[in-house]
Amino acid sequence: MTGTSWPGESRAPGTTAASGSGGAILPAVGPEGAPAFPGPTGNRLTVLSGPSGVGKSTVVAELRRAHPEVWLSVSVTTRRPRPGETHGVEYFFVDDKEFDRLAASGELLEWAEFAGNRYGTPRGPVLDRLAAGVPTLLEIDLQGARQVRAAMPEALLVFLAPPTWEELEKRLRGRGTEPEEVIARRLAAGRIEMAAECEFDLTLVNTSVKEVCRRLIALLADAPEASSPGRSPS
Repeated sequence: MTGTSWPGESRAPGTTAASGSGGAILPAVGPEGAPAFPGPTGNRLTVLSGPSGVGKSTVVAELRRAHPEVWLSVSVTTRRPRPGETHGVEYFFVDDKEFDRLAASGELLEWAEFAGNRYGTPRGPVLDRLAAGVPTLLEIDLQGARQVRAAMPEALLVFLAPPTWEELEKRLRGRGTEPEEVIARRLAAGRIEMAAECEFDLTLVNTSVKEVCRRLIALLADAPEASSPGRSPS
């Protein structure tokens, strides 16, 4: 992979490639040519982050189900594909040498290492969507969010918080899929991530997935009243 070409990238439903435009992505339109996404999206990137177990993936899945016109970045990773995963859909799968090249050449907006594997956000596709006015969302960890802040100070960083620390611990243990030592590591990391809440532009408390999605849609549409700094119960 070179430059901003990411082969096999899955185009978000609700976006189209312009004919004769070299594959440029244009905002989707609805009936009678009306924009499928309400309100101007501008050129502001929205970043969603928060501790493990807070429900980021659930929120993003619901948001994409209700609003498929929102474009969610596909990460590149050195992790091997799991059964059923497709290159360019869940992730772009690369080896360590290729990841080194991408990082060194500035083709990654951010990257981090987790559990022995590296994950990063391709810069080109994000910039292309923003330039086209497509509502663009990144779901990344604290380390990645800090890198985005440094690279794109205009980005809106949203922290997804649990109602209480006890609720976060309950959710992590309730998964029933990880040994106690892994849960302990996630909880330790969660305390660090919760302490970094003040680094974000605003906080959404995940008491209702649908309400968090409603607020995120308003933020992606660049609604001024939705961008007021501070904590917001959802």
